[in-house]
Amino acid sequence: MIRNVAAPTADQLDAARELIARYLVPTPTVTLTVRDRPVLAKLESLQVTGSFKVRGALSAVDAAHRDDPTGAVITSSAGNHGLGIAHASMLLKVPATVVVPANASVAKVQKLRHYDIELIQVGTSYDDAQAYAMELADRRSIRYISPFNDTNVIAGQATVFEEMIAQSPGLEHVIVPVGGGGLISGVLLARSLQGREDVLVTGVQPEESAALYHVLRGTPMEDVVHHPTIADGLAGGGDEGAVTNELIAREGVRLVLVPEIAIRHAVREAAESSGLVLEGSAATAYAAIATDVLGDASSRIGFVASGRNIAHELFIELLGTA
Repeated sequence: MIRNVAAPTADQLDAARELIARYLVPTPTVTLTVRDRPVLAKLESLQVTGSFKVRGALSAVDAAHRDDPTGAVITSSAGNHGLGIAHASMLLKVPATVVVPANASVAKVQKLRHYDIELIQVGTSYDDAQAYAMELADRRSIRYISPFNDTNVIAGQATVFEEMIAQSPGLEHVIVPVGGGGLISGVLLARSLQGREDVLVTGVQPEESAALYHVLRGTPMEDVVHHPTIADGLAGGGDEGAVTNELIAREGVRLVLVPEIAIRHAVREAAESSGLVLEGSAATAYAAIATDVLGDASSRIGFVASGRNIAHELFIELLGTA
């Protein structure tokens, strides 16, 4: 189903910035050493929900509440966006339903159960969860909030780049994990608003599940084949006709793929060398830099460490991998 969604305006970006400053503490940008190379990392893994997704969720739930102060919201998620919606609903006192796949990350589901929300697990993929959530939204006549194809979600994600560039004004190149494209769309809009088109933006996806990489090269969304990946927050993803597709294509952003073995190794390497806990989605960006698939020698390269919500058992397994 194609949903017509507009890119956020400057006023909407301003509103999101003010809201997020009210409720969230800025995350730091730190310098790591990755394969003997200094790399900047925007630690969204330190967010209260363990992921950058809480930014867009706050922005979208607030917008829904302003439109209908007595209404509820519903979303579909692989986990992190659902946690963001749950946290935002608690802060703003908005009833929320979160739909995730039955096989969603155990770590994320366990965290969701700590919130006073309606949690529904259905299907075996993000697409299954999305279809169910959208149908339920129609039946209940409540606001559906997409994890990426939503004006206010994108506006909230833009604040990631705004903070990062303020903390590291010399940044030359930023690597952004990409699923449905909400984060990278926000980064691109913020880059333009800040007048920092000199900063190169590259998106990275897991080789095993890279919908936008293939769709932007002409493959129909329904023909994209997805395989299991520990980057579950990026898996599946993407909507036909989403505004995120348009924004990424318009800016001519390069998307690169990283193999599953590199993502798995990146989780272990980040923990061992920097004491950094990265879930698979965040590790895709680390892996792109560590394996040099970017072919970039910029002295001021950085990435968004997008989240830390990895199942303990998987994390222990990866730490023990040779």
